[in-house]
Amino acid sequence: MHVGSFVLAAQFPGQGQGEALHRAVRSAEVAEQAGLDTVWIGEHHFVPYGTCPSAVTLAALLLGRTHRIRVGTAVSVMSTVHPVALGEQTALLHVTSGGRFTLGVGRGGPWVDLEVFGTGLAAYEQGFPESLDLLLRWLGEPAVSASGDRFSFREVPVVPRPSEALTDAPGPEVVVACTSAESVRLAAERGLPMLLGMHIGDEEKADMVALWRRHARAAGRPQDEILGAAHVSAGVCQIADRRPDAAETLLKAMPGWFRQGLAAHVTVDDRKRAMRDPLAYTELLCGLHPVGTPRLCADRLAATSERTGISRFALLVEGSGDLAATEENVRRLGAEVLPHLR
Repeated sequence: MHVGSFVLAAQFPGQGQGEALHRAVRSAEVAEQAGLDTVWIGEHHFVPYGTCPSAVTLAALLLGRTHRIRVGTAVSVMSTVHPVALGEQTALLHVTSGGRFTLGVGRGGPWVDLEVFGTGLAAYEQGFPESLDLLLRWLGEPAVSASGDRFSFREVPVVPRPSEALTDAPGPEVVVACTSAESVRLAAERGLPMLLGMHIGDEEKADMVALWRRHARAAGRPQDEILGAAHVSAGVCQIADRRPDAAETLLKAMPGWFRQGLAAHVTVDDRKRAMRDPLAYTELLCGLHPVGTPRLCADRLAATSERTGISRFALLVEGSGDLAATEENVRRLGAEVLPHLR
């Protein structure tokens, strides 16, 4: 089992953006010291829900400040970026970090980002498969051309080549954020592991893993690849000596963050959307994920792994909104939870 932190650089009410980003960087440095396996970096535009607009850029900084831990994006949004540009950045980080970088990608949402970056609603609604396939070709071939609906260009060489990395990995790992049956099928047909969100529980995640396996078999993926796929489960982790204290920490801080952050999203076409009740959502997360004593947290992670077959976790550790509390949370995760799992 591999346990990592999930960092959004969340801006809680009353905080500045610099404070949120400093906490994100510091928590990642502490994650390496605490023995965690991976730091996963979120990406958002124009909202205080997450103040990091480029997960791959922050990943580069963290790779430079660490020596052992893997760093991944969760996720780089493909509807607002050219896949070749993202492929070049990914190859660069893969080669220069010795293979410690994981690229997580997702379709994004129908947000005003599409207007600002000029990609349009079609990039979100129809463009993900073409973007993903072009990205994968860039990461696996020596030269690439394109003649698709969105991207068309003459053949150009791939520089730097991911294969130039001083590592046994054939290329950078790519995972796909999946929130629908269609995205599960897309990932499975390409043999790519899934990143499953923190808003769903074990039963739904187990169903998505089973669906991924069915689609992968139907696509003719190798059996060892299917059985060995290292899917990732996103969740929340808050550790305390008593479970009520851990839950109280989150219930005091997270609803305000959700209320401020989620309400800031603006749709590109003014479509109406329902926002979760912030308090009810926080209570749901406390029930679904490792929130409580170290023993309870370890048991919850082990149970999720057993029920779903998922071997990797990306745990939101900054739910308190406080730097010192976040550092303590990460250190306790490494010192008091991980030993029960290994």
